[in-house]
Amino acid sequence: MDFLRLLESVRTPVLTQFMSVITYFGSEIFFLAFAVIVFWCVSKRGGYYILLVGFLGTACNQFMKIWFRIPRPWVLDPAFQVVESARAGAGGYSFPSGHTQSIVGSMACVLCMPVKRKWIRAIAVALMLLVPFSRMYLGCHTPLDVGVAFALALLLAVCFRGVARDDARGERTMRLLLALSLLVSALYLVFVTFYQFPADVDPHNLAEATKNAYLLFGCFLGIILVKVLDDRYIHFQVEAVWWAQILKVVLGTAVLLAIRMGLKAPLGALLPGQSSTAVRYFLMVVFAGVLWPMTFGWFARLGRKEKQIKANKSK
Repeated sequence: MDFLRLLESVRTPVLTQFMSVITYFGSEIFFLAFAVIVFWCVSKRGGYYILLVGFLGTACNQFMKIWFRIPRPWVLDPAFQVVESARAGAGGYSFPSGHTQSIVGSMACVLCMPVKRKWIRAIAVALMLLVPFSRMYLGCHTPLDVGVAFALALLLAVCFRGVARDDARGERTMRLLLALSLLVSALYLVFVTFYQFPADVDPHNLAEATKNAYLLFGCFLGIILVKVLDDRYIHFQVEAVWWAQILKVVLGTAVLLAIRMGLKAPLGALLPGQSSTAVRYFLMVVFAGVLWPMTFGWFARLGRKEKQIKANKSK
């Protein structure tokens, strides 16, 4: 807490605004958007790598949160002042940091992939350092929260970097990571469902942990189905002209959001408890990895048509 109090003493309006923007890069929305763009437009293997490392890291992170149940800094010390605008995005228990886990895991994956552009690697390193610092500056996490999440995310990215390889070794690593991810998410789901938590556990945080357990389990089941169907039948390619890539991302993301929001109420009415969350996110993953990629051939042809038209005009 001493380090957080030191940061609290040097806060300025300009720096606080900057850190509030930086911390957004550790959010769930940014992670999902970044992973989907890589998966749809840059590298299928890279997309699998980022998604699986991110989801497995999140499962481990959430498991540790509900196991240790360490309160937020402002709960540990009522005299400590969190930046109020950051409080809403700091739900659940404090240890370890979810934002740190998300950004360090995804950016470490970028660094482990054969990315030649130095400016991309420089941005990845900057975000890996700035986002964790922003969580402490804003008063949402202690150095212990951030440090453990940083180490766990980095460890997972390095250990499973072979997933990004498009060869036999990469395929073996992929299968290992898929099996481990499903096992960890299943154990997490069983734990939050059947463990007898003490009477003083915060009910809101327990409900959040339960929802996340079902969400992650549904995502992992969806990714496994996507991998099987793509390997056997779809074999989608990510290449397309730049404006077709933008169109692909915008339209696909719009449908994903429609599934996420539109199915919440009907599935909640049909299915008991948080099982509707698992089904909803399973369907989102299947759409993102199976149904939408079936249109990628059309998007790729858009670019080829444009090149053909230009070639005909030049003759």
